[in-house]
Amino acid sequence: MKIYTKTGDDGETGLLGGVRVSKSHLAIGACGALDETNSIIGVVRSALWTRESQPLKEGINFDDVDAVLSRIQNELFDLGSRVAACLGESQRATEFPESRSKKLEQDIDLFQSELPPLTAFILPGGNTAGSSLHLARAVCRRSERDIVALIESGVQQPLDLELIYLNRLGDLLFVLARIANVRTGFPETQWNVGGEKNPSNKVG
Repeated sequence: MKIYTKTGDDGETGLLGGVRVSKSHLAIGACGALDETNSIIGVVRSALWTRESQPLKEGINFDDVDAVLSRIQNELFDLGSRVAACLGESQRATEFPESRSKKLEQDIDLFQSELPPLTAFILPGGNTAGSSLHLARAVCRRSERDIVALIESGVQQPLDLELIYLNRLGDLLFVLARIANVRTGFPETQWNVGGEKNPSNKVG
């Protein structure tokens, strides 16, 4: 199969179901944001195995985090197929059950139980894996906003369950960013409101 097809040289592209739209269409923007989210998660998975990301406590590693992220990458491809089929009828769109969002909630609860409670907003940062997870969270939130805009513009196929999934995923990526930093001993930095307190505001 050739990588280049030349069918998009005029600024249009095809969605599942045979619908052709401008590459500026909201559906294409949403698919692009999902691709960005997935790609950043791929960067995170690489960062988890760097020396900087080795947990300090013996017996603790990132196998559990990597397994969750691997599952999510596949699910994001499925979600993308749903978005790509939202303007027509297609047998190629993958089913996207509500159970996937429920599973994310279980993941959140499990990892959250390992973390110290938050007492203030924290700044994105930490080690490479933690910082990348914060970035993935931010792009995931953009994906969520893009799908809201797409739904509001009018779609033929509903995207309600996909929207819920992205909402939960953003929460999970935030929790995993904290996990990446806490397990490796990187302190979290609290928001220094107005810049009047301790400029570092390190906690943990």
